[in-house]
Amino acid sequence: MTVGNMESAQLFDAGKKGRGLRATKELSVGDVVFAEPSFSAVVFDSLFTEVCHSCFRRQANLHRCAQCKFAHYCDRTCQTACWDEHKQECGAIRKTGRAPSESVRLAARVMWRIHKDTGIASDSQLVSVDQLEDHVSDLSEEDLKQMRTNVQNFQEYWSYGRKKHSLDEISHIFGIIKCNGFTLSDQRGLQAVGVGLFPNLCLVNHDCWPNCTVILNNGNQSALSSALHSQRRIELRAVEKIPEGQELTVSYVDFLNLSADRQKNLKEHFFFECSCEHCSKHTKDDLMMAPAESKPSADKVKEVTAFSKESLEKIEMARVNMDYHEVVKLCRECLEKQKDVLADTHLYTLRVLSMASEVLSYQQQFSEAAVLARRMVEGYMKLLHPNNALLGLAIMKAGVTHWHAGQIEEGHSLLCQAFGILMVTHGPNHAITRDLESMRQQTEVELKMFRQNKDGYHSMREAALKSPAADEKVKGV
Repeated sequence: MTVGNMESAQLFDAGKKGRGLRATKELSVGDVVFAEPSFSAVVFDSLFTEVCHSCFRRQANLHRCAQCKFAHYCDRTCQTACWDEHKQECGAIRKTGRAPSESVRLAARVMWRIHKDTGIASDSQLVSVDQLEDHVSDLSEEDLKQMRTNVQNFQEYWSYGRKKHSLDEISHIFGIIKCNGFTLSDQRGLQAVGVGLFPNLCLVNHDCWPNCTVILNNGNQSALSSALHSQRRIELRAVEKIPEGQELTVSYVDFLNLSADRQKNLKEHFFFECSCEHCSKHTKDDLMMAPAESKPSADKVKEVTAFSKESLEKIEMARVNMDYHEVVKLCRECLEKQKDVLADTHLYTLRVLSMASEVLSYQQQFSEAAVLARRMVEGYMKLLHPNNALLGLAIMKAGVTHWHAGQIEEGHSLLCQAFGILMVTHGPNHAITRDLESMRQQTEVELKMFRQNKDGYHSMREAALKSPAADEKVKGV
């Protein structure tokens, strides 16, 4: 699909929800509804030396802008592609002697783009950026205090000839960013690395069980011919069949929370009451808090639930401190307590399983990690949409874990399942899907080898896992 093509979606009045987008034709599973480059985007402060400020890929040995010494790029190609966005920022950083926070940098980039393009960057943009909702009047006193600080820092940083903006104008932009900013991930989709503003995406309303998903495609600047380069962009993709005229929706929050918690989160951050079918009917809440099939007493469930909540706080603290042996110890203790008391669809069980399998894989204790990853995936399958991106990534990680544990048949099967989901959520050209396809092809070769000579296969696998390259591969997945 051509970036910016909006033929499959149109703006409409969505009643109490305000504006929305709906399908102009029937859409099939995996269709790209539209692709949109960012109006403006910035890398997070904490990662400014580790992530390319143009394509948002995370990698080592980035090249630093020689003028402001703040922006970093993959190479000259990425730097040139980003110069139009960075030019004003570069001068402002040199003038003030330092780069401000990511919120201020993004607000300034938005303002500079508005001056250049009057708020509409292309014919396919449905509304001007300054017409997006800001919800400034709904902000808490704490958020307003932070906004006042940001506005003050913006005024010190801003530079555009003699043009000055009122406090209301600047606050309006910060409000728009707070309510509409989209978190950008690295090329593997594993870490949030920045934030951007995508005006057409901002018009897509929320549903806890949406018919679309949105992913970042980092684009391609590596081709020798610049004519073959592609822009960094978001892609709105259909995760189920969508009839003509149906509203397009995405989820603003993680579905793996109780309906009341999702509603609270949406009210606090996006200022609306969610009345979607899954919230209204509390769909899947029973599974998310389910006791084990052994039917433990209510008192026992209450006791283990409280223990799990406390343990998760300790586990997170140990993870932040990179005390992974303590993480594993706490996870094992918690899982033992949860056994025969909480179901594998219980949110606390799933969170412990996720953390334990991830850290055990990092420690190369693959056999134990594989058992826990399989349990986690089976729980996810009962809770999440069959084409949920989180489910696809979880199955992919579980497949890799089984592969490294020597369970090649199960590993290959899981990777094939993950590939089917990610073809829908990410498409064939996304870096994650390409990586997954390479692993799927490799496991297919190894599976044939395993079926021909099991002893020879295991000897080969043990030798491969001892290599430094295997260490890096494991840590990267």
